[in-house]
Amino acid sequence: MSHTIPDRRAERDGVPGSTPLPELLDVLAYARERDYTGWDYCDGMSSRIRRTLPVENRWVNLAFQEAAKRTPVNVRPLLLVERRRNFMGAGLFAMANLTVDRVLHESGTAGTADVDFASEATELLEWLIANRVRGYSGFCGSHQHQTQSVTGTGDTDTPSVLSTATPARALLRAGRLDPVYPTVGRTAGDFVVEDLEYREVEDGAVIKYLPTDDWDHVTPNAIAVGARLLLELFTHTGDVRQAERAGEMLEFVAGLQTVEGGWFYRHPPEASHLSMDNFHNGFVLEALLRYDELVDGNRFEGVIDRALAFHRTTLFDENGAPNWDESSTYPRDVHASAQGIVVFSMTGEFDRAERILGWALENLSDGEGRFYFRKHRFYTKRVTLMRWCQAWMAYAMSVLLARRRFEEPPG
Repeated sequence: MSHTIPDRRAERDGVPGSTPLPELLDVLAYARERDYTGWDYCDGMSSRIRRTLPVENRWVNLAFQEAAKRTPVNVRPLLLVERRRNFMGAGLFAMANLTVDRVLHESGTAGTADVDFASEATELLEWLIANRVRGYSGFCGSHQHQTQSVTGTGDTDTPSVLSTATPARALLRAGRLDPVYPTVGRTAGDFVVEDLEYREVEDGAVIKYLPTDDWDHVTPNAIAVGARLLLELFTHTGDVRQAERAGEMLEFVAGLQTVEGGWFYRHPPEASHLSMDNFHNGFVLEALLRYDELVDGNRFEGVIDRALAFHRTTLFDENGAPNWDESSTYPRDVHASAQGIVVFSMTGEFDRAERILGWALENLSDGEGRFYFRKHRFYTKRVTLMRWCQAWMAYAMSVLLARRRFEEPPG
């Protein structure tokens, strides 16, 4: 098996340079002081004003949701939108805390730290187990707020592969804290295979985004995220079938790559208004890179090369600024910055990852641990969303830190 990204894909600087540990500690401090609780993307339906209305109407729901999401200033306080802990965000924060704890222990400085990062991770992991969605084949989770689309309402008891995968990976990594954590995390594979209806098709294999979805479309980045989780299960259990399933899922996704090197948000593309947006393409590339590391460094070689070229030249500027998609510069989204840091840390392109981080610190941060949502052409939306901004940047910086420091970085 291949355990390192081949040098052909890395523009390596060759020596360990500065790490983002101080900035990461600031981001975690901001979140910790708020108990990892805050506003989130599409959380307008948790408005206490909306919930007192005597009617239940999708257009009213959409009005609250889209007002909170789209207005240039943060109207959530006016709408009395509740701050809540996000399931995926808790998983991201848990992994970042686990990485910091490992760094401090291996450097011999854990005893001098003011914060017990292992205890922080433990509290988050316990919360994830207590707040998982029940009634499915294995561990899974959902947003803690309702969402509204034109076609229906997303409830807090409907889990998704995206909300599940990161928390499950955090549980898998936490065996040194308590062996029960990976035991619970391993059951997430049953959720992916059974409840998301893993099925082999002519060009590979697919899963659903939500158990309630039909098969009129699939979401390539969600399939890739599910495959990424199965790969981590393979490393923890040695179950080759998990690696085989992940390979078949990524085979299907690879077949959807465009001539530009990216992926549309959905297949067929007309099933979504999104095109080849930045961070969802990053999810796909991250899964392919992980397969390259853990299973087979040759199977998706050409696909990865094209995707990395698309990432470097189309989805990011040379100064590290993220573009929205293949044709639009704005909005420049903090989540895209975070995912770019993850991708280029995995390829060993640390200079590039640090340029992306530097741009985000300069343009989407207050410099003291707080990140902002998006930079538009004429203004910056300075709202801090706990999962979208803080959790993703904390996780991204922890990946950069781990990849710089550890010969065998955590998954």
